[in-house]
Amino acid sequence: MAGAAGIVLAASAGLRAFMPLFGAGLAARYLDWTMAPGMDWLSSDAGLVGLGLATLLELAADKVPVVDNALDAVHTLVGPVAGAVVAFSVWGGFPPAVAMLLALALGAPVAGGVHAIAATARLKSTVVSGGALNPAVSVAEDGISVGAIVVALLVPVVAVTIALLVVGVLGRFVVRRVRTPH
Repeated sequence: MAGAAGIVLAASAGLRAFMPLFGAGLAARYLDWTMAPGMDWLSSDAGLVGLGLATLLELAADKVPVVDNALDAVHTLVGPVAGAVVAFSVWGGFPPAVAMLLALALGAPVAGGVHAIAATARLKSTVVSGGALNPAVSVAEDGISVGAIVVALLVPVVAVTIALLVVGVLGRFVVRRVRTPH
């Protein structure tokens, strides 16, 4: 179950970098989630305050036209890192070396893939509406992120299904990109 939760949290990091880290920290603090060795800082007072503020800033900035596109560019690098970190953090039941390899092999690419899909949607929204629809797209991404985090942390059995769907959608997205001439 932790493996699926890690994949779903990593996918959420593809939309919002700090929110799944904040959620994992809250789960460790209040729901007694097992964290990987060295990741207990996520549930510390400083970690929760810092990640909470970073989440609020990211949510607010993503609603501002032009800033949202700049944030998307930064997120291209930050999202996969956050995806790997959050996946690693909840895979405390695995040996640390295995958890790290899985985080790098699954967490980062899943977050990067979800971000690529979201950035494509954001670009299309910008072209079609001149950016006017981007705040609505952002709110939808917020809802998807919150829902994914809640499911991953509270209903990990459902997270297995979501993880399989995420991997399937990402696989299809990659295949379409490879087949489409540039």
